[in-house]
Amino acid sequence: MTKLSASNILEKVQESVVCQAIAEGFITDDTVAIDATHFEARDQAPPKEDKAEAAPKKRGRKSKEEREQWLIEQAEREANLPLFEKKIEDQLDVPSVTLRTEVPQDPQWGVKKNSEGKNVFWYGYKAHLAVGTSSQYILQSLFSSGNLNDGKAAIPLLKGIEERLSLPSLRNHTMDAGYDYEPIYQQIHRMGHQSIIAYNKRNEPEPMGFDKHFAPTCFREHSYRYDSFDTKYDTLKYTRPKECKDCPLAHEDVCQKVYKVKITTDLRRFTAPARGSKAWKTLFKCRTAVERVNAYLKEFFQLNNVRYRTGKRAKVHFNIVALVYNASKLACDRINSLLNQQAANPPKFLELHSNSAGLCFFKNSNYEIDSIITLINDHYCNLTY
Repeated sequence: MTKLSASNILEKVQESVVCQAIAEGFITDDTVAIDATHFEARDQAPPKEDKAEAAPKKRGRKSKEEREQWLIEQAEREANLPLFEKKIEDQLDVPSVTLRTEVPQDPQWGVKKNSEGKNVFWYGYKAHLAVGTSSQYILQSLFSSGNLNDGKAAIPLLKGIEERLSLPSLRNHTMDAGYDYEPIYQQIHRMGHQSIIAYNKRNEPEPMGFDKHFAPTCFREHSYRYDSFDTKYDTLKYTRPKECKDCPLAHEDVCQKVYKVKITTDLRRFTAPARGSKAWKTLFKCRTAVERVNAYLKEFFQLNNVRYRTGKRAKVHFNIVALVYNASKLACDRINSLLNQQAANPPKFLELHSNSAGLCFFKNSNYEIDSIITLINDHYCNLTY
């Protein structure tokens, strides 16, 4: 365990399993879902420390010299922060290898809201997964402390997919509202893909001239209908609403017949396909794949049963769980592929036929039962997995 915690051999083996599944045609996803799940540590949580009372602040506005000195101290403090305590946009120009090495791994207190809106606390870690929505393979995974913001783990996962995997069919990335940050949209746009992320309003004012899904509205505030997306110019095309068919303003050049918006004007608000459209909702529903894999890892692969103390050993446990899951998935896909081939071209000694009396017999009667069993055993022993 100590040797495994000091190396990244498990991550390399997992990457080779995923690459092998891609080479064999089992991973052809066009959408990747990203999400995080928490699991508790075996370590005992440290006792709460009593904070010393802070010295009372000086009343009144700071002088010009004091404010300049304070700004310099703030800039120095932010520059010396660890990478994952800085803002998310600071990760955009950092290589994925550096991002992975600087992820905090010590157990920490984490908090999240449950389905009832109440806070749930745990002392442990988080598992961040990027899962193919149709194949349900774990394409990229990341282990972190329990207090790491979910959005800060998205860019390392996205860069890992871009740099380590060859998936020409990949087009979309879907996530929940916890990943609604401008740098994540920028990273996906740099990859040449589209982002399907739930919008988090964050006390923003209502947009003028647009509805709640940021579709343009006409003079009478009817929403334009999403028509198509032009990949050459990164432009969304909207057409006139149905309600404007009998509107007297339709023939007075007050309302446009076609409305076009470049998604680069605001990557958060304007996505392809457009927010609120049927295509967007269909792609967003695919996000349940990563939640399903999270449940599999906890229920069947012992993710939430960490038996080792310290973050380094718990990371080994997490990597083994992810590796076993992907290896099991690859083995199942290979067996299913083999069974499908045998169903299409069954061996002669396994072809059963029925006579007029309804009795079954082998097509080649020269085979005895023992010889048939021997042939079956030899056939399966020669298979390579």
